Amino acid sequence: MLEVRNLHQYYGGSHILRDVSVQAVPGSITVLLGRNGVGKTTLLKSLMGLVPIKSGTISWNGKPIQGLTPYERARSGIGFVPQGREIFGRLSVEDNLRMGLAYKSGRTPIPQDLYALFPVLQQMLHRRGGDLSGGQQQQLAIARALAPAPGLLILDEPTEGIQPSIIKDIGRVIRMLAKERGMAVLLCEQYYDFAEELADHYLVMERGEVIASGPGSEMQEKGIQKLVAI
Repeated sequence: MLEVRNLHQYYGGSHILRDVSVQAVPGSITVLLGRNGVGKTTLLKSLMGLVPIKSGTISWNGKPIQGLTPYERARSGIGFVPQGREIFGRLSVEDNLRMGLAYKSGRTPIPQDLYALFPVLQQMLHRRGGDLSGGQQQQLAIARALAPAPGLLILDEPTEGIQPSIIKDIGRVIRMLAKERGMAVLLCEQYYDFAEELADHYLVMERGEVIASGPGSEMQEKGIQKLVAI
């Protein structure tokens, strides 16, 4: 499991993350909510080692990883789907998927189950990533993160700018990964209905702090939507 305790992070003199603690448990979906600019993306980048932390601990499967590089964290079994997808637009869909296997042997085959999750990728295997629609690119970004079979999947705003039909497909895949494959999922999301539908556990951030948390089943009765409404 992922266990984050008392995380603090600064940009210059600005205190961005304030004593943040988070857990992501195998077979469960933890949803991170909050308005723009509250520190959600900074938290996820801190977990991946893309930005440094000032203090606190990040443990994955019982081992501290805050001193590891981003690629070492990926090798330890953490998959990351960044906001904005960040696929390689000039590379083919196939080569984008192979980038997810970059630290494995060059003979490692692309897992065929990725095409079962996202059939459109097999149909467009030789197209350039930049020629795909936004929704198809998001599916490609998720599949790339899943290629090395991580134990933890971190997703940053996967529904941003995506058409409703593909949002449903992405939700179905996230639920299946947690419930059928036992993966731990940490999902940062602004689309409240999507988050509530998937959440086993939720956290709400405001000004760099976690101000509310609990079981996903209690989100409606606790009025969580009002906390994140723009």
